[in-house]
Amino acid sequence: MGETSGSGEETLRANVIAEEFTEFCKLEAPGPFGMLIFGASGDLTRRKLLPALMRLIQSGLMPGDFFVLGASNEAWDDQTFRARAREQASSEFEESFDAALWESFESRLFYEYADAGNPESFAMLKRRLLGLEQEHRTGPKRLFYLAVPPQLFEPIIEGLGNEGLASQDHGFSHIVVEKPFGRDLQSAKDLEDTLARYFRETQIYRMDHYLAKETVQNILMFRFANAIFDPIWNQKHIDHVQITVAETLGVENRAGYYDSTGIIRDMFQNHIFQLLALTTMEPPSSFDADLIRDEKIKVFRAVRPFAPDSLGKSVIAGQYTQGSIKGKKVPGYRDESGVDSNSTIATFAALKVHVDNWRWNGVPFYLRSGKRLSKRMAEISVHFREVPHMMFLQNVEGGIPTNVLTMRVQPDEGISLSFQTKAQGTKLCLSPVLMDFAYEKSFSLSGYERVLLDCLQGDQTLFVRNDGVMRNWEIFTPLLQSMESENGKKRLCFYEAGSEGPEEADELIRRDGREWQPIGG
Repeated sequence: MGETSGSGEETLRANVIAEEFTEFCKLEAPGPFGMLIFGASGDLTRRKLLPALMRLIQSGLMPGDFFVLGASNEAWDDQTFRARAREQASSEFEESFDAALWESFESRLFYEYADAGNPESFAMLKRRLLGLEQEHRTGPKRLFYLAVPPQLFEPIIEGLGNEGLASQDHGFSHIVVEKPFGRDLQSAKDLEDTLARYFRETQIYRMDHYLAKETVQNILMFRFANAIFDPIWNQKHIDHVQITVAETLGVENRAGYYDSTGIIRDMFQNHIFQLLALTTMEPPSSFDADLIRDEKIKVFRAVRPFAPDSLGKSVIAGQYTQGSIKGKKVPGYRDESGVDSNSTIATFAALKVHVDNWRWNGVPFYLRSGKRLSKRMAEISVHFREVPHMMFLQNVEGGIPTNVLTMRVQPDEGISLSFQTKAQGTKLCLSPVLMDFAYEKSFSLSGYERVLLDCLQGDQTLFVRNDGVMRNWEIFTPLLQSMESENGKKRLCFYEAGSEGPEEADELIRRDGREWQPIGG
């Protein structure tokens, strides 16, 4: 009986600790606020921002007092804005659409016509904003979201600043800037100069929604909360690392943006380099936003510049031709609506990158991303070195696969580790097995819900700092200039839609005696 009682007491104590830990880790709702969305008539607001706010309400993560003021150059009124938002929400939430809850949310949605190039528009916006703040008792606690094309960033920032709306007297003024943060080093400097003229760095939230995905956030926890990994997380034990972000979609309705941007600006300069930094950074002294970003900057500074005279050995650029995705025929990039029929914009790229520091010296990082590939996926795979001496070679044909740690960012978020065991019923045969962790399909914030919550609570951990933006453009601007030169355009490769990319990308890694992880495999 004594043993049973003791066991019961230990179980009870463990349950209490678990409950206290769960309570500590619970997300909290922000305080009262007003949100002003520029680009309220656009796709991002309709498909991402308003549904994200609605989900936060459903999750109990919104305050009692808040409002959303939409602004764009459409001649709408409050009712038109609400009707468009409701149409999207009823489609987005389908069976889970709660009409009563939506009506409560809808009553907090407002709209104002605004022309980003007209100073009078900002004066009207200020009057409407101040009135709504008084009506909804939020005080001057403001979140400005720039859901607009990049060319409108600076006029809007100047308009807000000239009206004094960047001031944080008796509240806060946070501004969210969606990528891209410029298209090269000079344009990024111009944007940063405009921001710095009116907003302090602590007010600026440069949004990369990839950083809000559960697995991306979990990289730091996985690396630095488990003592078994850090001793082997270096060039002595790791052979190489692959980062892949693949999409099955083409340019869809973004041809105007994409045909002047391309895959390097769209994916590598931000998303993929952020994944690279989280994978390679040193542990900060504490889990503090600026300390974490300090360590990421150190990684960017250690990235070896691309050599213009040998780009073929480290950079492959491709463009998709017609093919099929899931049995459905799709056009080539040059046949997409709105795309120049002679376009040389890359829709795929594979890069070989080196991080020249103590931990990673000599370890290659193979990065690839593309549109119209065989499967949608994003993952980081860490490939460990072979064992120092293989005593089983006489029993294994073709060698033994090395251990691979895979962090899946999407669509099936989780972490897996492959290793070798003895095959059952054999004498000395080996069999690869997989240790797998997957996030359960339970409560989890989407990328936009997470970043909105953090913006309102003043947490900049998941956001990019200005020195990180500048350093990455220092790396990529010379590369882009070379790729967009006449000689660079001649190096463009082609791949069939629905494939895993151009054959030249396979050669990039194969000449080093390695192979890409299969996309989706």
